[in-house]
Amino acid sequence: MENSKINSKKPEYFLLRPEVEKAYGYSYAVKIDRDIKISGAVSMDDEGNPSAVGDFLQQLKNCYTDLRKILNHYGCSFDDVVKENVFTTDMPLFLEHAEYRTQIYRNHFPTGSWLGVKELALPGLLIEIELEVYKI
Repeated sequence: MENSKINSKKPEYFLLRPEVEKAYGYSYAVKIDRDIKISGAVSMDDEGNPSAVGDFLQQLKNCYTDLRKILNHYGCSFDDVVKENVFTTDMPLFLEHAEYRTQIYRNHFPTGSWLGVKELALPGLLIEIELEVYKI
């Protein structure tokens, strides 16, 4: 009985920018039962080009804007986020602007890691944020 219950939970995939995601070979998010995994959000336009190049704070805001759209699709909010991983090519700049996260996470901060990396997928990208969500 337990195996049939587990097997009945099919992944629900979500594409925010279908053409871009198909071109790069990923899904923006997948929900299985109450768990949602969200691929790293970066600052890009609808054609997949980096946006706000050179403006760290705007890139940070653009990441959270896209993440909010995905959370809304699943009927969630940032209160449902249990893990947030931040990847940045400029940790001092991230630390300078990390306080912005208090406007995103108003009730509690999720677990997660902040990682300094050499580069991200496209030139001009300074930050990428991925989430794990548990929908109650």
